[in-house]
Amino acid sequence: MQVKSCVIPVVKSLKDYQVYRISPNDSNRLAIIFDTKSADTSLTCCVEIFDVGGSTPLNCHEWAVEMFFVLKGEGVAICDGKNVSIKSGDSLLVPSRGTHMIKNTGATRLYTLTIMVPNEHFSELIRSGTSVELDEEDLLVLSRLAP
Repeated sequence: MQVKSCVIPVVKSLKDYQVYRISPNDSNRLAIIFDTKSADTSLTCCVEIFDVGGSTPLNCHEWAVEMFFVLKGEGVAICDGKNVSIKSGDSLLVPSRGTHMIKNTGATRLYTLTIMVPNEHFSELIRSGTSVELDEEDLLVLSRLAP
């Protein structure tokens, strides 16, 4: 097979992630991995970090589908009034127009890999929030050193 061109992939590491709290009183933070600004693509991929008892606000996307893969912790996903328990290793796909929220019901932080396609202004919303840092616990979980 002859290769005629080479596309250089975008590679980021933990130190490159930009972390935001959308509203000052939110109980979750989002660490952007890739988005429209960093990868020139119409998806947003981030690690969402929920404090104990934390949740997203109830929300809905007109066109985008949103996928959550639970990296660590446990919680409940509520979509169109239906509750589903989620834990490490579980995946959840929310179709467009599904009114949903995620809530941490565990005794530790809940970490999800969250992907939205198309972006539907999600990364712009995240970036409009307050810039924050990952703490030691976050770094351990995301660098695969946590038990």
